[in-house]
Amino acid sequence: MTNPLTSPKAVRELLARHGLFADKRFGQNFLVSEAHLRRIVEAARPLAGPVFEVGPGLGVLTRALAQAGAEVTAIEKDLRLKPLLEETLAGLPVRLVFQDALFYPWEEVPEGSLLVANLPYRIATPLVTRLLKTGRFARLVFLVQKEVAERMTARPKTPAYGLLSLRVAHHAQAERLFDLPPGAFFPPPKVWSSLVRLTPRGVPDDPNLFALIEAAFSKRRKTLLNALTAAGYPRERVAEALAALDLPQEVRAEELDLEGFRRLREALIPPHAGPGKKRPVGPCSPEGYCLHRGVGAPFP
Repeated sequence: MTNPLTSPKAVRELLARHGLFADKRFGQNFLVSEAHLRRIVEAARPLAGPVFEVGPGLGVLTRALAQAGAEVTAIEKDLRLKPLLEETLAGLPVRLVFQDALFYPWEEVPEGSLLVANLPYRIATPLVTRLLKTGRFARLVFLVQKEVAERMTARPKTPAYGLLSLRVAHHAQAERLFDLPPGAFFPPPKVWSSLVRLTPRGVPDDPNLFALIEAAFSKRRKTLLNALTAAGYPRERVAEALAALDLPQEVRAEELDLEGFRRLREALIPPHAGPGKKRPVGPCSPEGYCLHRGVGAPFP
């Protein structure tokens, strides 16, 4: 069934009839490619469990998901679109929520939920990071700017590899499925987009690990030793940890994979000294004190 909203002419007429326009503040670039729409829905199958969509726009993907049997909760920040969406989604099993997705209670959604969305570019990275941390999603399938997709799926020793790559790798198996040209959207953006599919592994967040990774990439051009030292980790302890892992002192953050950072964390940040003692998070003082949320605790 051809979606009536996958025609630039139809979209222009619909917007004009409601006195609306695509607003750059909300990152509104509406998908108008029927072929790509079908591929997105196929990539999201099976559509078992609650399906959440962020930024439904005119409802083109929302309609396709609902017609494929999904029970959709569509979260839209732009209240101007309310009458338009009520028209385009009439009669379909869709729940509309007008709210900023960054403030939605994602930690309370049912386990096994799905996200399928054409994400507004400006919120894609913080939103996906938060959704992965919740552990509530079985699958996330979304459109993002191509460069962001490359960062999410990047491998070590590549320019796109960094904190986001490792965050995604920690929580999920990541796939960049296909790219979309600007002409697949109305109005066409100035960049290409990509469809990403993340399949979470059910791994909880690890604040110690990501404090270390963030520090390691904070000065990307420096060696790992210098970057961590600049972030406040004791230089001697970092050097000892690198040596214990048979890593050269000149190694850079981009050369370590996720397991490499986990091993570095274990070598650099000691385990609990005993019952009741907190594991330190973040940089340490030259005297051997590590900071964890403002509380100092000595290395055992």
